[in-house]
Amino acid sequence: MYIHDLDPVFISLGPLEVRWYSLAYIFGILIGWWVAKKIIEFKIADKNIVFDVRLFDDLISYIIFSMILGGRIGYIIFYNFSYYYNNPLDVFKIWEGGMSFHGALIGIIVGTYLFSKKAKINYFFFLDIIAAVAPIGIFFGRIANFINSELYGKPTDIFLKVVFPQVDKIPRHPSQLYEALLEGVVLFSILIIFSFKKNIKIGLCSSIFMILYGVFRVISEQFREPDIQIGYLFNLFSMGSFLSFLMILIGLFIFMKKKENEFFK
Repeated sequence: MYIHDLDPVFISLGPLEVRWYSLAYIFGILIGWWVAKKIIEFKIADKNIVFDVRLFDDLISYIIFSMILGGRIGYIIFYNFSYYYNNPLDVFKIWEGGMSFHGALIGIIVGTYLFSKKAKINYFFFLDIIAAVAPIGIFFGRIANFINSELYGKPTDIFLKVVFPQVDKIPRHPSQLYEALLEGVVLFSILIIFSFKKNIKIGLCSSIFMILYGVFRVISEQFREPDIQIGYLFNLFSMGSFLSFLMILIGLFIFMKKKENEFFK
């Protein structure tokens, strides 16, 4: 059994604090950016297409803004609408926490679509690349969740149990680490293989990401405590599971359309 004693603050410089959660975003974006450019270079060589790699650099600013905006709006709508409806000024207090992966995903899709329209490039070309490197950021984010003692798991007696003193003294599943493994390491390993395959159709990586992330998230949610303010929807599943079921359906839809050669010309 492990007694959690990790400090969420990496370093304090007077009134300034550098938190592990902030570093997770920074490392996730920088490493994902580097890997994404390697994938683009491979696709340019494989498909013999003309593409200015600097365009992806311009897309990064769209992704960062849309990810933060979408993540915040998603959390407010999906997880705590009544609170923010009664406390509207707290909407802007992002430093207090409250981000939704599914909201961030929607934001990234919208931001990428708008950028692609402006650049006159098939947006699934960009979405495939983003999908392939997204697990990198997810991995660092889940590790940060563990360090912060948030999104903790249900009580358990298994040998992997962890006690989060900031929560209670009950041994729990380290569900954040389960998610880091499934949604981060495993998902990245699968998608990076497809990303470096020759003659792969545009849109495949996007559909695989949607399907597998949804499946892995539903599995992980079985070990994770539901959000206190929501509990279980219809006494059956968490909000995270519900949104992930929708992801799976959308991913399957994209996959079937890919087979019909629609949207991917």
